[in-house]
Amino acid sequence: MDMQGLSVIAIEVLATLGETIKAGRLRREWSVRNVAERVGASPTTISKIERGDPSVAVGTVIETARIVGIDLYGGDVRGARAANAELLSLLPQRGRSKRIANNDF
Repeated sequence: MDMQGLSVIAIEVLATLGETIKAGRLRREWSVRNVAERVGASPTTISKIERGDPSVAVGTVIETARIVGIDLYGGDVRGARAANAELLSLLPQRGRSKRIANNDF
């Protein structure tokens, strides 16, 4: 584990996503400030995203990716959700009814 208890894979994914977001921004010839205004975040936050900083909220990262044209899930989020729902329906339910302990001895 490394920064903030993250695995090496998680750190690499964040770095790769940040680089991809930066490439999308540059492809559109947008400044960090311009993207920040579109996202509703500070330029510092956008710079953190592009560096793969894990402290940025995942929603902000996803919105930034969307704004610069990154297709997450191949552009088919609804299809991915439907596939996940189907998979989850095949797996056993984890939740059980809660039992109240009878500790009267």
